[in-house]
Amino acid sequence: MTAARINIIKGNASEIARVAGTDVRTRGVDATEVKANLVALSQSLARQRNAVVVVTGPEDVVTDTRKTRRVQNGHELMTSVVGTGCMAASVIGAFAAVEPDLSLAAACALADYGIAAELAAEQAFGPVSFKQRLFDCLYKLDRETVNRRAKILG
Repeated sequence: MTAARINIIKGNASEIARVAGTDVRTRGVDATEVKANLVALSQSLARQRNAVVVVTGPEDVVTDTRKTRRVQNGHELMTSVVGTGCMAASVIGAFAAVEPDLSLAAACALADYGIAAELAAEQAFGPVSFKQRLFDCLYKLDRETVNRRAKILG
């Protein structure tokens, strides 16, 4: 195989801005401030690459060539734990494996992941206990809780 098709492009604001061709500086895996309109930037990249684009942050943006959704679940403690972005990518991949609408899969994955983070933060004393509780909350997450707490706009 000489080529692969990328169906979902996921990153924080500065990573997505860089992929879209914007001149930004990214410090390792940390996001830096991006002055561009992230929704417009992600929509443009989605059209250019014919892919779902996911921008993670305080409010996640998920867009494809047809629809844009904003996911408002999550907790600021997620920024204190290394690997939460990578874990989000794994959750998105799991949802994409069973939902043919990849944009919907990504938005639902981020909502579920964010809800688990919200629940974990309610029980955490700091970043270490938050990380442990995040795994437990993901494991125990149920449909009723998701239906009650999901904040997907669009």
